[in-house]
Amino acid sequence: MSTGDADPQQAASDVAEDEEHALEVQLLQIAASGDGAAVAALLERGAEPACETDDGVTPLMLAAEAGSTEAVHALLEAGAPWHAQDRKGHTAGEYASGSGRREVVRQLLDWAVKAELILGTISRRESRGAVPNRDYLGSSIKYEGGRLVDEQGEGVMMDWETPLMRRHAEIICRGGGDVLNVGFGMGIIDGFIQEHKPRSHTIIEAHPDVYAFACSQGWDKRPGVRLVQGRWQDVIDQLGPFDGVFFDTYGEYYEDMHDLHLRLPRLLRPGGVYSFFNGLAPDNMFFHLVYGEIARRELSRLGLETSYEPVPMDMSAKEVWEGVANRYWHLPVYFVPTCIMAGGASDERQQAQQQVQAAEQRPEQQAIGEQQGTAAAAEGGS
Repeated sequence: MSTGDADPQQAASDVAEDEEHALEVQLLQIAASGDGAAVAALLERGAEPACETDDGVTPLMLAAEAGSTEAVHALLEAGAPWHAQDRKGHTAGEYASGSGRREVVRQLLDWAVKAELILGTISRRESRGAVPNRDYLGSSIKYEGGRLVDEQGEGVMMDWETPLMRRHAEIICRGGGDVLNVGFGMGIIDGFIQEHKPRSHTIIEAHPDVYAFACSQGWDKRPGVRLVQGRWQDVIDQLGPFDGVFFDTYGEYYEDMHDLHLRLPRLLRPGGVYSFFNGLAPDNMFFHLVYGEIARRELSRLGLETSYEPVPMDMSAKEVWEGVANRYWHLPVYFVPTCIMAGGASDERQQAQQQVQAAEQRPEQQAIGEQQGTAAAAEGGS
């Protein structure tokens, strides 16, 4: 064969590649139109469900933005990754919420929760490259101004959390009685807990430097306060029961919080209240929603009814994060969890039911849709 002759195999490969590209272009266009039947037909012909534009926009994102539950279903069933992000970090869930497609948001949320419970995709994403709790406990930390930072300058806790800690304290102290805080940090929530004058106030702190700081502030000598040093996993089974529990640790992730949740039926008295620092997936709105829904369903199986109170957040001021290696909050809203153990007094059960009903009438993703629509528009995103 002369050098001028075409290679038949290469030619066939080029044709196949052109056909594949043509299918991808068609899929992106049809997904944007919201034609579910046409999307399904293209997928049957072999169109790649995970294809994307140069900006990282996928057919699932376009179908979600168009509000087509049929197209979204076909793409998900064909293997389109619900957690894929475009070049600006937006997911299909954010495309749907930014366009007011609440039915699609719920559809994607349900799919994502089921997938996450099986595969743990975002759990692996969150923990990748992060500082494990045991490494953190073996490192030195320091208090500087209104912040607590580790050896790498990562923020462990900062005083911008103060209004949130005030609200968490109100929630877990609503019934008085005996209260537990897991993770002292800067002691912000503990100061607010004391204002509610609980019958008893237990604090668990694992980091030796933080424990020493708490002692230097007199927390080990305050009347009615019990300061316990150690990892909560090692000491909590000897404590309780409590009427209110708050969880906020550093260097731990959802799996660790899940382990605490399994102990709540023993830790909490009937009608008792649990809350936690809701900092899961703090840089992506839809991932954050998925975690919140996973927690709600998990706690429901354990006998707790959960609602989320949206609190608008403005973290745009540069001085807030100045000198901190990596900001640990990015979202325009914070959802304060209230989780009530079944079996309390009738008025508490009624109040819990009202909270759950209110949360279902105005679900988390609706509030997120309102906030995210503004944020996406400001960013020039989806």
